[in-house]
Amino acid sequence: MDDLEQERVKRKDGWERELLEKLAMASIIEQRRSRRWGIFFKLLTFAYLVILLLLWLPDSLTGDAMTTAKEHTALVEINGVIADDSDASADNVVTALRSAYKDKKTKGVVLRINSPGGSAVQAGYINDEIKRLKAKHPKIPVYAVVTDMAASGGYYIAVAADEIYVDKASIVGSIGVLMSTFGFERGMEKLGVERRLLTAGEHKGILDPFSPLKSEEKQHVQEMLDQVHRQFIQAVKDGRGERLKEQDDIFSGLFWSGEESIKLGLADGLGSSSYVARELIGAENMVDYTRSEDLLERFARRIGAGAAAFVSSRAGLGIDPAIR
Repeated sequence: MDDLEQERVKRKDGWERELLEKLAMASIIEQRRSRRWGIFFKLLTFAYLVILLLLWLPDSLTGDAMTTAKEHTALVEINGVIADDSDASADNVVTALRSAYKDKKTKGVVLRINSPGGSAVQAGYINDEIKRLKAKHPKIPVYAVVTDMAASGGYYIAVAADEIYVDKASIVGSIGVLMSTFGFERGMEKLGVERRLLTAGEHKGILDPFSPLKSEEKQHVQEMLDQVHRQFIQAVKDGRGERLKEQDDIFSGLFWSGEESIKLGLADGLGSSSYVARELIGAENMVDYTRSEDLLERFARRIGAGAAAFVSSRAGLGIDPAIR
């Protein structure tokens, strides 16, 4: 082999060796990079779990996870609008109530209510569950304590309690049902806009705000609202019994101050939750069983609710009767 050929072989071997070294180095760099990203995501996951634990920890100290050495008054808060996607949903309130009654140290239950109302269905669920738990645990009294207001759906829940206590300035009542929409067909006519609503079903477009309201559809909706109103009235009569004063406008949707509500038999007396726990139940120590969703649950519910709202808006659904 001459010198030229040997030089060519050396160059070829050097080029291959250099390529192999570069490939090996690139592989090592990629492995290191993957390891660093792996460590990063592991730390991120760990931090997320720690945050969830911290968010869950306060709730774990209440409800059925709470242990106490002596008898206590169980507190369940009902705050805000009563709806399926709120803290005052039937799922949350019923779960808290069951946990409170399940605890053998519970001497009595206080429902502390501050709500303007909301879904008739959600309020009805809670009302029914309170009555069921009362029948199952007759020795454990349940009191409703109204802070700022127990209006409409909030009062629907309160009447299931044995007694209702209010502040003199609380807002109580609003025993009625509503369904709101609007009519924009005349405005569309003035703007020269043509409504093109395609439906399958003679009344599928009922209450469409951009179409004229038909008299038979208005009558149908009114009959449905009247039926829900009668259900609400019956729940109030069942809960309040002979304490309720006979007055024409008591079921008209009007509301009264806490002081006036006592005179009408809508409430039993003035008192706070601590007063009821101390003077009526006889267990001043209160344990909070109120359940609220953590961030992960709320995020998941929001995604689900958003998807459902999108679908219902496309299907022409989403108008529900409410007691508020």
